[in-house]
Amino acid sequence: MTLDLLGMEKSALLVIDLQNAFCHKDGTLGRSGLDTDRLGAVIKPLRHVIERCHDAGMPVLWTVQEHFEEDRRRGRKRLPSHTSKRKGVSALAGTWDAEIVDELKDLVGEPARVIRKHRFGAFYETRLEVVLEQLGVEALFIAGLTANACVETTIREAYLRDYDVVAIEDCISGVNPEWEESAKKVWRQYLGITCSSGDFNHWLERQQRPRPVYLHHLLLMVSDLERAMEFYLDTLGFTRRVDAKPLPDGRPFIATMEGLGLTAGGPGDLKQVDHLAFEVRNVDALYRKLKKKGARFTRGAPGPGPYGKAVYVLDPDGNELELFET
Repeated sequence: MTLDLLGMEKSALLVIDLQNAFCHKDGTLGRSGLDTDRLGAVIKPLRHVIERCHDAGMPVLWTVQEHFEEDRRRGRKRLPSHTSKRKGVSALAGTWDAEIVDELKDLVGEPARVIRKHRFGAFYETRLEVVLEQLGVEALFIAGLTANACVETTIREAYLRDYDVVAIEDCISGVNPEWEESAKKVWRQYLGITCSSGDFNHWLERQQRPRPVYLHHLLLMVSDLERAMEFYLDTLGFTRRVDAKPLPDGRPFIATMEGLGLTAGGPGDLKQVDHLAFEVRNVDALYRKLKKKGARFTRGAPGPGPYGKAVYVLDPDGNELELFET
């Protein structure tokens, strides 16, 4: 599934404006004659999604739209704003209208995870982006209200900032079903993908299964540690870590910041390793440096590889390295 391209460790759920103003019959939209039963239908599946995120330890962020009775910046507009088409300004600061709905309020948790905003977009003049950076988030699952205003604006803002964006369809609702369907077609074409809450929950379940997440380091046994250090540290430019201690059996251990470890005792048997691949900077210059050092190449000068421009070279023990530049 496409969702499996994303990792839970770098993802977050963003819940947009689940406030009384937008989905309670006595809120601003309800008093303005809109179908709050339809808008409020997202609450049940969304609660389950949020609970699953909490159980998995995946961050949940909330936005709260907040307005003021007097807004001089909006007041300078000559054309009527969307608020003039309602029974008053929605979600006035400090009112019941602006509060998160009772059905979800207990799930909010840390106040720091609530992003207050004064316009449609969750990124516009808020601290959301820096919070996402602090959490290491690269993919956003988006849910909330309303589809064609705050949700869509936020989806566009996230896409323009190069986040991977997934809209959870049955956890998003709008004031007009026809507009909503048109919007989803645009999202899928240009801005991200959509899924159901069921798809999301199954993805989260798969993410929690025991599995490797990424390659942390590779320990390579070499026949001549000094030659290997000269090749990897001096010639290729790997950065040596200073905190590495000898292995439990007493052998020396050279660790690098790039995830490669070196130790003594390699027999030169290549059956265990086909090749090692490393992303590098300036592959052409590195090729010239290796050639000057008399390195042995297996595929000649740098050329197209599966991950970018690549050169293939043997280390002192005959292990093949794929060095590529994206």
